[in-house]
Amino acid sequence: MTISDPIADLLTRIRNAQMRGKSKVSTPASKLRGWVLDVLENEGYIRGYARVEFEGAKPEFEVELKYYNGEPVISDVKRISKPGRRVYSNVSDLPRVRNGLGISIISTPKGVMSDAQARKNNVGGEVLCQVY
Repeated sequence: MTISDPIADLLTRIRNAQMRGKSKVSTPASKLRGWVLDVLENEGYIRGYARVEFEGAKPEFEVELKYYNGEPVISDVKRISKPGRRVYSNVSDLPRVRNGLGISIISTPKGVMSDAQARKNNVGGEVLCQVY
């Protein structure tokens, strides 16, 4: 089965697993998903992830979700740039999420990074999603 929007699929799997109180969720592995998971891990929204290889099957990522006092750390996640409508932003117009309490994940020429890292590196790019 082909997925037209792998980032939206990843975010939906995380959202659904947290609504059910799961500790782990699996998603098909790809470079872009790995880069997005790296940003989520560095910013403290997930505990971590690992690549799992199965005999005769495609590799997957096992994502360990993070909870605080029984509540998910990720309260909401929203896909911004979609396949039908790409959203780009230069460094001066990068959106602030909830006045700095959340992050935007940006795909830049220097790699996938959070909005704070993009401002620090003075680069703009495609706004993939917002997490808070």
